[in-house]
Amino acid sequence: MTSRIGVVTFPGSLDDRDAQRAIRLAGAEPVALWHRDKDLHQVDAVVLPGGFSYGDYLRAGAISRFSPVMASIIEQAKLGMPVLGICNGFQVLTESHLLPGAMLRNNHLHFICRDQKLRVENAGTAWTTDYQAGQEISVPLKNMDGRYTADARTIDELESEGRVVFRYLAGHPDEVANPNGSINDIAGITNAAGNVVGLMPHPEHAVEPLIGTGKTDGLGFFTSVLKQLVSS
Repeated sequence: MTSRIGVVTFPGSLDDRDAQRAIRLAGAEPVALWHRDKDLHQVDAVVLPGGFSYGDYLRAGAISRFSPVMASIIEQAKLGMPVLGICNGFQVLTESHLLPGAMLRNNHLHFICRDQKLRVENAGTAWTTDYQAGQEISVPLKNMDGRYTADARTIDELESEGRVVFRYLAGHPDEVANPNGSINDIAGITNAAGNVVGLMPHPEHAVEPLIGTGKTDGLGFFTSVLKQLVSS
């Protein structure tokens, strides 16, 4: 049986179809989920895609957190269902308290869009098993509110428990490694169970050699979770 991975569309989602395409390329069946529908349609995992849900008018991800679909996702995530939040999806995960911390406006106060080099710190989550710890990958980054922050105790817990999944790296000698001022160069984190992962860069835009970065470094997210689902 083909694994089914849901992709939620909120008002203002931009990258939902890209996420669906990445899922299809990985060999799973993408399932469109509407934000007002509590029914997850028996999906095995969920992706919260990038975009500007509700225009980010209150705070990035803050309104989407209260969409009916999120109640079902929060419940299932706590039961172990894999959930990936990309960019705005990462913001929704922090607003939903499925992941700790918060996202602030970039420290330079500008929207940033560039290919971003990352180092894989944790290859043991549901979404990263096809990578190796220490591996360097490149995927597109595009955000305005991408500065990850948390209190000192939370940061200490994330670091000591190995829950920082990705860190920003400089792509070339003249580039600033940290694109938005995130604490400890954090680009993505996971929950304690390893089934919920959030990151600001966009792996769904790096799954085919002719688009995005021109590489397929992001495809491993989707093949990782597919292998996890098949083996469970």
